[in-house]
This record gives sequence, C-alpha cells and structure tokens, in this order.
Amino acid sequence: MAKIISETSGKEVEVEDGSSMKIVEEEFNIPFGCEDGLCGSCIIEVGEGMENLTDKNDKERDMGIAENERLSCQCSIKQGVVKIKD
Repeated sequence: MAKIISETSGKEVEVEDGSSMKIVEEEFNIPFGCEDGLCGSCIIEVGEGMENLTDKNDKERDMGIAENERLSCQCSIKQGVVKIKD
C-alpha cells in the first residue's frame, strides 16, 4: 500500500500501489477541471516522495510546471509515501 500525506493538515490516505493521484481531488479537496492535463487546475506541490510518482509526461513538461509540481490527473503513485502541500 502507498500513502499520500498532506503536509498542511497531516491527513493520511492509504491507496493501492499504482493508484492515480486523482484521489487527491476527493481526499484533499484539490480542484479538477478537464482531467486531461490541459487546464492546470489540479497542480499539486510535492514536498517529499517525488521518486514514488510516475515520470512526468509530455503534457506536464509542455505546461512548464515547476520541478516540484505535478498534475495530479496525469500521475500515479508507484509505491511508498508522497507528501503534498495542499
């Protein structure tokens, strides 16, 4: 099981390894718009555990987001712990 932790509230959510990071929409109230990596509304800042997420894809690279940011609609948690700043 993987774990997503809010650095702000301390809330922790366990998810299956390989789960989409879209789970943050429900669990951490991160807004979603298009859910296709085009609008940027679901950008999350990763405090720790970037190595536990899948690699950035072309949509994320084309958007030019910061090194410590991800589009939660475009990545999955492979395993381990990821801490987000929500």
